[in-house]
Amino acid sequence: MKASYLLGLVVIVVGVTFGLLGGEYKIHHWFQLKEEGRVLEAEVADLRTEIDSLRILADSIETDSAKLERVAREDLGMLRDGEVLFRVEGSSP
Repeated sequence: MKASYLLGLVVIVVGVTFGLLGGEYKIHHWFQLKEEGRVLEAEVADLRTEIDSLRILADSIETDSAKLERVAREDLGMLRDGEVLFRVEGSSP
């Protein structure tokens, strides 16, 4: 009985050791995946914040004509009829 008990204990220890340190999914691999998941969740949160900011900007451009004109002039370089654009080399905007 003592030999079968010892053999069972050895089998359990070997099984647990293999489960934690060996096989396809090792314990340290699980921790790495968990950390990658946290990083990806943070990236998703940042992207959601950026999307919300862009939605707010798009809504303000659609509803505020002064904002639309500013974006058209500054970002797109558009001019009204009869206006002339002067660019000075070497200056920063």
